[in-house]
Amino acid sequence: MTLKRFQRRLIRVLTVLVLLSVIFCLGLYAYRSFFGYTYGSTLSGEDLAAGIKADENITNIALFGLDTREGDTQSHSDCMMIVTVDNTRGKIKMTSLMRDSLVNISDHGEDKLNAAYFLGGPSLAIRTINENFGTDITEYIAVNFEQLVEIIDALGGVEIDVKTTEELLELNRVIRDYGIEQGKEFEGVEQTGLQTLDGVQAMCYGRIRKGGTGDDWARVERQGIVLEAMFNKVQEMSASELIGLMQKLVPYVTTSLSPTELAPLIVGAVKDGVPTIEHARVPLDGEWDYYGASSEYILYDMDVAAEHIRAYIYDDVYPGESTSSDTGDTGTTGTVNEPLGGVDYDEPPTSPATTDDTSSEDEYVDPASLAEEGGRYDPETGDYYDSDGDRYYLDESGNRVYY
Repeated sequence: MTLKRFQRRLIRVLTVLVLLSVIFCLGLYAYRSFFGYTYGSTLSGEDLAAGIKADENITNIALFGLDTREGDTQSHSDCMMIVTVDNTRGKIKMTSLMRDSLVNISDHGEDKLNAAYFLGGPSLAIRTINENFGTDITEYIAVNFEQLVEIIDALGGVEIDVKTTEELLELNRVIRDYGIEQGKEFEGVEQTGLQTLDGVQAMCYGRIRKGGTGDDWARVERQGIVLEAMFNKVQEMSASELIGLMQKLVPYVTTSLSPTELAPLIVGAVKDGVPTIEHARVPLDGEWDYYGASSEYILYDMDVAAEHIRAYIYDDVYPGESTSSDTGDTGTTGTVNEPLGGVDYDEPPTSPATTDDTSSEDEYVDPASLAEEGGRYDPETGDYYDSDGDRYYLDESGNRVYY
């Protein structure tokens, strides 16, 4: 092998490793024994209810984006994804799970999916995913949203298209509130359109869901957009910049993967060059309903969702596409959920399975019953406070309007 060929191969491998670290996946582990990392050994001896591994060339890892505030001893996982390393097809697939999904949590009954991490940490969260979606996950990666700020700043910011005025207004509100929480003042975003966002701005963009910006459905899409933007930024870096970036990123991730588990994953991921990055979400449009006194849950058929995930992970069938077993032929139909490249929600952000309105205009509704789970109603002012502590009122159509 010539020196020039060796250098090209080395740069390619380094690029892939850093790429994976940026999307909170495998690449950052290649160097962690040298630069230091947080090893989460909490899964040792735990019953994770993992299914039988269907393909030795495919590895599934749980990714948790945590909203941990100062003084917190427990965290809800506001971002939950299944990261699939598919060495057969040269892909990394990210499957987003809706945090408000109504699931059964072992020894705790029915609750929101993100409550599992709060109740029992990564082990209970993984067990809950495995039991409800039939997956074979035994490892996890966890990143706090505040740590995401450091990662994006280390990249020099990312290119994000702030599409609407509603997004811009809500983004600046979240940036302002985050500054108050941190005791600092952060620069807002001045206009809509494609632009470079710094760590705080991009992190807040990936978290907005109020003020007519699409609720949690659109937030899931924005989180994927931020990850894709980070991937694009890494591709522009030189070999020396990549190595320096690795040293900065490693301390910000907690994982259950041990060094001895890394080698086969990394070798498989880089053997055919830079992998393709894909993103999907379950449940699909038209396959879910809001549920609960305040519509605080997302209810859908877990068996159907599990089949979407299985087909995507192991058969490479994007959720929403038909297979020959669905149609009786070898053709496919269009997708229900479009791949990333922009927010794919309508108004409303996505369609439930039913839209029947069973309410009566003459029926009295207690205003307090309209507060979301974890929120509250203030009868003295007539205002509401959501689970994040943000104040709003309801307009004539029942829509939230934040102050």
